[in-house]
Amino acid sequence: MASRINTSFTLIPNQKYRRSNRRSNSYFSDTLGSESQPLSTLGNFKALPLEIFQIILRYLSVKDISMLSMVSKTVSQHIINYISTSSGSKRLLLQDFHNLELPSKRQDSAILEHYRSLGLLFKRCTLLLPTRERLKYIHRILAEVSCFKFNGCAAPIQCLGLPCYGMFLQTLTAGWDELECHRVYNFLCELTDLSRKMQTVVCSKPGSARKLELRIRLFCRSVLLDHWIHQSDSAFWLTRILKPWPMVNQARLLYIIFGPISPQDGQVVWQKMIEEPTDESSLKGLADAIKLLYDTGTKEWTADDVISLVDELSVVPREWLLENNARLLILSGNNICFTFMASKAVNGRAIELAKLIVFLALVCEKELYCMDWAVKMMQKVCKVFSTPVERNNFLQSVASAFACVIMEMLQSIMSGDRDEDDRSFLNLFHLVHAQANFHKEVLYLTMNTLST
Repeated sequence: MASRINTSFTLIPNQKYRRSNRRSNSYFSDTLGSESQPLSTLGNFKALPLEIFQIILRYLSVKDISMLSMVSKTVSQHIINYISTSSGSKRLLLQDFHNLELPSKRQDSAILEHYRSLGLLFKRCTLLLPTRERLKYIHRILAEVSCFKFNGCAAPIQCLGLPCYGMFLQTLTAGWDELECHRVYNFLCELTDLSRKMQTVVCSKPGSARKLELRIRLFCRSVLLDHWIHQSDSAFWLTRILKPWPMVNQARLLYIIFGPISPQDGQVVWQKMIEEPTDESSLKGLADAIKLLYDTGTKEWTADDVISLVDELSVVPREWLLENNARLLILSGNNICFTFMASKAVNGRAIELAKLIVFLALVCEKELYCMDWAVKMMQKVCKVFSTPVERNNFLQSVASAFACVIMEMLQSIMSGDRDEDDRSFLNLFHLVHAQANFHKEVLYLTMNTLST
């Protein structure tokens, strides 16, 4: 009997067996036996009308919807359709970028986290599309959010729109290869006409297009640069921004994106580096950007490229005060500082170099940095000179530079050119102490060398 049953079973085609199951009233049998149907990848959701499926999505968090989108291609397509509906986009595309009711940090964190999750959802839903098609679809969905556009927000400084857009894009493109990221950057440039806008500001007089400078700064920082965890990613996007331009324009763009800004209106302050000594906060952004390009070791930036960029930067919009130049070099780190100074030594600019040593010592004195750092940096630079005569001449230039700068400051004070808060006198006070401490460290170094 067993044999007969097996024989009769084998005589029944598999297709007919599935048909008989489809006619049965069993819900789970129907689901398991429907492999040949287009909607089989919906699983148990196949029994639900599309409207009910979308109602269920309303009760799920963005993270849960993101996980659900990985179930199958069909489920993912239904989620894409939901996102495209007015109710879906209204629920997912939060636009509360100017709400001041909640404490700012709490609000910022919540809405940024929402767009991080949304970026992951779109990443998973559009996984099978070519890069350009993914970007076109995403742009079509996000186009209704005005604060995501380059000129879309009337109050961009107080708006969280661009940071949320940047968080979304960072999550979307994380893990993509460089070719795909190139396409993303080119797509954004076409979308915003970014290259033409950059050309306008780098070819105009600094400060003549202040609002455009501010827009470029906010877009580059908030959308392209600020949200990356790994330095190599930040360096990649900064390279995309700078590399198409000549070195002089690269320096101008770097200043626009990372330079000091007015606390009142957020616009770039062009005269800050040339009128008076500035503080660390005004230079930290520039120093961090320079370190980023130097330290990541990308083939697109050699050490000479970065040093040339620093050199160009120190004359934007005109030649900086040497104290500000020295402060930037200190903040940029030992490697960049030494390479910059060694470049001057090799190129026969020993007098400029000697004066720079003076202002390195002045900054160390003002900021209470260890003065022996400045002495050791000078000692290291001395080894760059090829002959003892050149080395001795350089040391003599350093001593003369201290005397010269002190006399210049003293003459300025004696001529009556004093600030209301006596900053000139205080600067002279710091310089005299810097000279004393610098020479003290030189004596310590000399005596320690003799004793050994």
